[in-house]
Order: sequence, then C-alpha cells, then structure tokens
Amino acid sequence: MTSTAVTNPVVDEFKDAFRGHPAGVAIITAAGSNGPVGLTASSVASVSALPPILAFSLASTEGTAGVIAAADTIVVHLLGADNADLAALFAARGAERFGPDLEWDTLPGGEPLLKGVPRALVCRVLSLTQAGSSTLVAAAVQEIYAGPAAAPLVYHDRTYHRLSRDSAL
Repeated sequence: MTSTAVTNPVVDEFKDAFRGHPAGVAIITAAGSNGPVGLTASSVASVSALPPILAFSLASTEGTAGVIAAADTIVVHLLGADNADLAALFAARGAERFGPDLEWDTLPGGEPLLKGVPRALVCRVLSLTQAGSSTLVAAAVQEIYAGPAAAPLVYHDRTYHRLSRDSAL
C-alpha cells in the first residue's frame, strides 16, 4: 500500500521544535452523560491571575475531548512526578481510565477529582476558540484543591521527566 500523505517541512519542524520544549503535564476531567472522562494534556497555561484563568488546547472535539469541550465545568489536575503512571493511563487510547484501581471522588457538580495529585483546579469554561486544527479552551478557576507536595512532572521529547532541585541552574 502506498501512502498518499503529503509532508510539510514547516509542520515537521514545528513538531520537532515543540518536542524539544518541555511542558508541564496535567489531566483534564469532566462529567459526561455516560460517566466521567479525562485526558492528559501538556498544553495547560496560566493566562491571568486576576481573575485566575487558564487555557489549554484540544486536538479534537470527538470522544473524550468532545465531552470536555461540551462541559460547563472541568477539573485541571496539575501532576507531580509521582503521577507519571496516571499521565500515561489518561494518555492511552481505549484505556479504562476510571477503573476500580483509580482513586477519585465526585465533586458536588459531578466532576471527577483525582486523588494524589499536587493541585486540582475546578474551572468554569469561558470560551472555545477554533485555532487551526485544535480548539483552545479558556477556563476560569473557581476552586483549588491541594494534594501532596511533589516534584513537577514534565513532558519532553515524548518522555516524562522529573524536575528536582538538582536540575536547577
């Protein structure tokens, strides 16, 4: 079988550039009509401190990403290095993310809250903006849950990494 895919050098260079740019790792969860959903994201960014607003992108608006895009409220879980297995679980296609071994609670609004993460930010979705092939989600932080202190989990060159005091320059 012959591939008909057209390569674009700028797109390839763009992907290579961001493979070399480390990013923090988060899991975004929401309540769906068929139960809780969640996915791993490395695109979460702080947008404003007053009021507290964050943003992230979704590569699709189908499946889990579609449920998150349609939600009024979400939870953004900022992961620590001890949560690398959790990040991998929520990044895996077809995985049973909310299986019997996962520790989580349901918030009063129905959103799933993962246990054992350094911070969980309950957010109200403000806007969805189409940006190329992705959707940019802006969300206002309503409440923050603090969990155990941990070294940050970072995604770099398709691999999870732990930051530590030893990595400081």
